[in-house]
Amino acid sequence: MQAIILDTETHTLNGLPIEIAYAPVQIAQGRLSLDKSQLFDQLYSIGEQSISYAAMAVHHILETDIAGQPHYKDFSLPSETVYIIGHNIDYDIRTIEKCGIDTSNIKAICTLALARKVWPDAEAHNISALIYMISKGSDKARELLKGAHRADADIILTANILMHILYHLNIQSIEELYTASEDARIPRILNFGKHRGTAIKELPGDYVNWLLRQEELDPYLRKALEQTLV
Repeated sequence: MQAIILDTETHTLNGLPIEIAYAPVQIAQGRLSLDKSQLFDQLYSIGEQSISYAAMAVHHILETDIAGQPHYKDFSLPSETVYIIGHNIDYDIRTIEKCGIDTSNIKAICTLALARKVWPDAEAHNISALIYMISKGSDKARELLKGAHRADADIILTANILMHILYHLNIQSIEELYTASEDARIPRILNFGKHRGTAIKELPGDYVNWLLRQEELDPYLRKALEQTLV
């Protein structure tokens, strides 16, 4: 289980995990395989914390669903996990870190960043919109999306999107996918501040140096800025 697609549902935005699901995947010669028989899906209790109504409106997990479930800190990753794939994967990585998981050696692959690279002109890049776009608004897509926003369903939907990404980028292996994800996550346009909308390679040098001195700078933005100095 070297590579998995993983998804989490939380009790609030950026909250504690109340559902975690993952499934092992393999990529060989550009083909993705996912073994549904090994799909892990578990609800978790979170002590005295309550699920927010806004979160319920997204995933439809109720307090009664998690009552008596294992505590979220009981979660563990398969020991051999190297790659974790997900849509906006940084959110899920931060979530499982709350369980005490050490992710320092994990290679995270973001299908959201890859989708933005493959379909830059798409109306939206969330899972549901991409599934409808890929299928051209088919009945099958509507059936697939009936379970969306629950972790186990989102695993299958993410795998569907990933198959198309592999095809469009001619990716043959999991390491190629990781490399493509890392590149896709490096911004090309600045999206904040007085130079918002400016290509990063065209930013004034003094502004680049000022940004690089900021301690909490996004690591991928830092990479983009550093590339302008080479």
